[in-house]
Amino acid sequence: MSDRQDLPFYLRPAFLCLFVLALTALKLWSAANAWFVEDEAYYRLWGQFPALSYYDHPPMIGWWAWAGQQLVGDTFLGTRLIVVLASVLGSLALWRTAMLLFDRRVAGWAVLFLNASILVGVGGILATPDAPSVLFWGLALWALAELYRSDNANWWLAVGLFAGLGLLSKYSVLFLGAGIVLWLVWARDARRWFFTWKLWAGGILALLLFVPVLYWNHLHEWASFYKQFGRAGRGDWTSKYVFELIGALLGLINPLIAIPALFGAVRLGGKALRRDGAAALIILTVLPFLAYLVFHSLHARVQANWPAPLFPAFAIMAAVFVAHPNGGDAWWRRLSIAGIALGVAVAVVIQIHAVTPFTGTLARKDPTFQLRGWPEIGEEIRSIADRTGAAFIETTGYGLNAQLAYLFKDELPVIQLNERIRYAMTPPPDPALFGQKGLYVTLARRDRIDRLRQIYGDVPKIASLTRSVDGTFLEHIVVYEVPGLPNMPFLPDEDD
Repeated sequence: MSDRQDLPFYLRPAFLCLFVLALTALKLWSAANAWFVEDEAYYRLWGQFPALSYYDHPPMIGWWAWAGQQLVGDTFLGTRLIVVLASVLGSLALWRTAMLLFDRRVAGWAVLFLNASILVGVGGILATPDAPSVLFWGLALWALAELYRSDNANWWLAVGLFAGLGLLSKYSVLFLGAGIVLWLVWARDARRWFFTWKLWAGGILALLLFVPVLYWNHLHEWASFYKQFGRAGRGDWTSKYVFELIGALLGLINPLIAIPALFGAVRLGGKALRRDGAAALIILTVLPFLAYLVFHSLHARVQANWPAPLFPAFAIMAAVFVAHPNGGDAWWRRLSIAGIALGVAVAVVIQIHAVTPFTGTLARKDPTFQLRGWPEIGEEIRSIADRTGAAFIETTGYGLNAQLAYLFKDELPVIQLNERIRYAMTPPPDPALFGQKGLYVTLARRDRIDRLRQIYGDVPKIASLTRSVDGTFLEHIVVYEVPGLPNMPFLPDEDD
């Protein structure tokens, strides 16, 4: 493809920088003011206690949360800061990758498409493991593009570095390694790299970076591996979830961008079959993880966020087609600009809505419902704790536990009685709490009071609270008074 210099203004680097920085400013504002979703509040605890790894995922999002908290404090923005800033670096890496493999026109469209995708535009503030996994997957792809263009074997060390950091972010980055091997085998010009020591050194570097996760799992009976890898392909065969996966991908990419992405995938796939190295690099690094997601969807639901690391490649696929559509140029350009406008509009509306809700009438159908009503719940529980002289709060669910831990930081310890493996990084509870009164706080739909009554005997219910948004009911939260922490061990994990 030719590298034309007569780019329209919206594909020029200056405009792209302004576009990304404007969206970043919006994300910083939203990140500083929107309440946590449950998982973010949980990862905020990881930032309070940085460790080699954790039960649910590798440690990178915890390390990012810690770094942000050191910079701006234990706040919403502190937990999310590195996530938001990483999106700027990710856009830069994507632009460079697309320019190296194709041309400036493709690079410009790719940056616009990625930032206008619903997942990145709306979810780009969320402090979850997807954020570092997307960044480091994208950086590894950029290093591969530099390798492809420069023929400099030293780039294998960068590939290993970024792949290893990706493995410290989320286990799904393992599929990137499989994709790289596919590319090495398939692309004729790439096979020679098998005979350079720097390829193998890069692989060893990636594995060395993964050692903290291996060591943590060794110390904790491989708990994280059992949790994450144990659900692969589990369940009976069914077709009901594969259509959910397709719908989620089309929706989260952005429907008006997903259409050219499909055409672009077909075009690149055809070139990859003809052994085109650049096209094969995009297609084959995506293929193993996409194949796994389809396989998983034939057994169980694929969570909407799981395909996130593939979105930079999807943006390139769409850009390849729109930049050089082979007919109907003006029509595809108008459709793409409409898709970008749609994505930006959705991002602006939802991020403003996340901070200041326009309406509460959607209740739990509102995708931002997890953010609502927590300060009011905190005040009510604080009043109950003052009245009863409670010295601690106990829970039986990680999401509620995390929300209350943020509400009562520096006031009362909040302790989840079950799934203690989630909190292996925290110090044990103060022994003095075993003889003091406390509160058991639970969502009504996940109440474990029958189990607690087997331990305590009579446990009086002292309040039923309502979490709401603008007067619209979201869920009931029940509060019980307990005579002290139960004797160790706490409730077994399987009771959660």
